[in-house]
Amino acid sequence: MTNIEKIEYMIVGNSAGGIGAAEAIREVDKAGTITIVSDEPYPVYSRPLISDYLANPCPVEKMLYRPADFYRKNNIQTFLGEKALQLNPVEHILKLESGQTLNWQKLLLAIGGTPILPEIEGIGLNGVFTFNKLDDAKAIDEFINQYTKKIRAVVIGGGLIGVSVTEALVRRGVEVTIVEMKDRILNTILDEEASALEAGALASAGIEIITGHTASKIESYFPGEVSGVSLDDGRSIPCEMVVIAVGVQPRLDLIADSGIRVNRGVVVDLYMRTSSPDVYACGDVAEAYDFIYGENRLTPIWPNACTGGRTAGFNMAGLPTEYQGGTAMNALKYFGVHIVSAGVVTPPDNSYETISKKTGDIYRKIMLKNGKIAGMVFAGDIEKSGIVYSLMKEGVDVTGFKEALIADDFGLASLPEEIWRARLATPPSEFISSVTSVEQPEEAFIGE
Repeated sequence: MTNIEKIEYMIVGNSAGGIGAAEAIREVDKAGTITIVSDEPYPVYSRPLISDYLANPCPVEKMLYRPADFYRKNNIQTFLGEKALQLNPVEHILKLESGQTLNWQKLLLAIGGTPILPEIEGIGLNGVFTFNKLDDAKAIDEFINQYTKKIRAVVIGGGLIGVSVTEALVRRGVEVTIVEMKDRILNTILDEEASALEAGALASAGIEIITGHTASKIESYFPGEVSGVSLDDGRSIPCEMVVIAVGVQPRLDLIADSGIRVNRGVVVDLYMRTSSPDVYACGDVAEAYDFIYGENRLTPIWPNACTGGRTAGFNMAGLPTEYQGGTAMNALKYFGVHIVSAGVVTPPDNSYETISKKTGDIYRKIMLKNGKIAGMVFAGDIEKSGIVYSLMKEGVDVTGFKEALIADDFGLASLPEEIWRARLATPPSEFISSVTSVEQPEEAFIGE
């Protein structure tokens, strides 16, 4: 077992949150030692782009989130392809699977999430995959390439990951059936209207969607190989491959028995600190402040990981910085349908007010609570959704102009003068960021 000199800044995780933290640290501390540990062997890549990779395999270099020389330029030591096995926050020790021991002063957990694997007979068969990282996409690509005929796939789960992998598979010529246990696809991030628009686009692409049912068994006519999926109602769907996409949960194995406070994820304060001194957390693994709900929640999306990581990095480097909070926020463009959603999309009780407008395939909906925007869904035409999101983020009382928010001609000029003038006075870079932050492709918003 090898020990190295104590590292000033240890980051476990090499995706959006970890890189955001490293960059923030370097803005404050140009010389302190930074080490990044990741069980993936690749330089940091844009994880949400794995669906594009599966649809059209390309060199990993085209997926990089930062230039190839990022680590060298920022003087960052890396342990890539090395799994962090055990954390001892009291002694400030991190043990790697290789047997090496790393000593640290400040540590960030940016370890993301792991796919939820339901207890289904046959889940270990050849041809069963998850879809959470680049190696998953590579494995599916290799599997498809074994066949010269058109193959069939069953995607178990109709959420973001399920619909994302479905689009990639269809682009590869695979015939896909989605099995979703709830009554509609994308039910956690879209309301019924927007979900129906997306379901219609999938159906037009030839995808069968089965809702309200679960997979009870993955069948195998030939030993070790997938031949179909049995549903809870006795139906059987023939297929050669299965993708499990029922959700992701925070990766908590590393901190088992560490004493760090955990609820659904690692609980952090506004400085992204955990209950253990000198240990921080961000991204999919962390329960951080949600500005819509006013409490800590899991919000596993890319922008929140970036912001949370930067906040953690500043604080690790000694620059006190509060996390301003994030919330659920997704921008989709599956099968040609543009949709943006954020915050509360379906009212949990009668304390919310809903205003909406639907014209053909264009749909706009705003959720209000106490005169402030609590949630939004835009479909078909999402051009002005960034303005609405910025009003929601800033907690602006929109009572006097709420109907204008869903009008066809809505824009900055629709806002009261004191509000639009303040936005015009905003430095251009900040203004553009706030207005376009939810108008990016879906790659910007799927979980870290």
